[in-house]
Amino acid sequence: MMNRKGNWLELILSTTNELTIEEWLKKTWPVPKKLLHKWRMEKSVRLNGETVPWQTKVSKGDRLEVQVFADEEHSVTPFYADLDIRFEDDHLLVVNKPAGMDTHPSDEDDDQTLTNAVAFHFLTEGLSLKPRHVHRLDRDTSGALLFAKHHLASAILDGMLEKRQIKRTYIAVAEGIIKTNKGIIKEPIGKDRHHSTRRRVSENGVKAITHYKVLKRDHERQQTLVELSLETGRTHQIRVHLSHLGHPLAGDVLYGGKQNASTTQQALHAIKLAFPHPFTNESISVLAPTSDEVFLPYQSIIEKQFFE
Repeated sequence: MMNRKGNWLELILSTTNELTIEEWLKKTWPVPKKLLHKWRMEKSVRLNGETVPWQTKVSKGDRLEVQVFADEEHSVTPFYADLDIRFEDDHLLVVNKPAGMDTHPSDEDDDQTLTNAVAFHFLTEGLSLKPRHVHRLDRDTSGALLFAKHHLASAILDGMLEKRQIKRTYIAVAEGIIKTNKGIIKEPIGKDRHHSTRRRVSENGVKAITHYKVLKRDHERQQTLVELSLETGRTHQIRVHLSHLGHPLAGDVLYGGKQNASTTQQALHAIKLAFPHPFTNESISVLAPTSDEVFLPYQSIIEKQFFE
């Protein structure tokens, strides 16, 4: 059983296997060495209400308390924005990021990113915690973005992302008609030496795997609505892979897409996140709806595919 008590996370131990406090912490959570050292030095772990040596063995029914919600200084300047929060608890936050907003600051003067807005949200909740984004979305990509509320949650979620336990599903509008109903793109991606921000398919690049499925072929607009999922998370992965197929994202001029006169958004949206909760192991599935202009012609299909 697990409860929050102020800045402390309280756990009633159901099994112990004759472990010491230190062994239990290391076996239960992938706690970074730096954080373990901080907990030890700041006496942030208690057993049955008392600070005891970490070599003390724990028993079934013991109450272990860890100060995971310790107050922190904000790492960014809080900035108000009207957030579309899709999931929140003591440990996690999933926000539906709008297109045209960066995930995090790129320099000291960049103070109107989603991370800044999440910092403001934490303040309104009375939380003195740093917002920690678990993954990123490009500025002009909208959709579900996962934040950790404390250092331990961040460490666990980072490990889950590396092990591909966090499943990310996207929808995109690609230019032209994709003839194959579904497929897997397994092309390595590297930097483009001729352009500082662009990536390209390169035999010397890093492994990148994208799964795609056609949802709608629009012959009138000469576009294809596609559902995509990632096995890897390379920079610009979907954009590079679809461009390599000869079907760049609508509006993605960096990778050969045509500029839409009415919007600068590229037609890519992170519509779903699914993962086991890092503390309860409950299956979490979060949907992020979109009303972005580039997806309006396909709303009925998107609703049927994901929201019915």
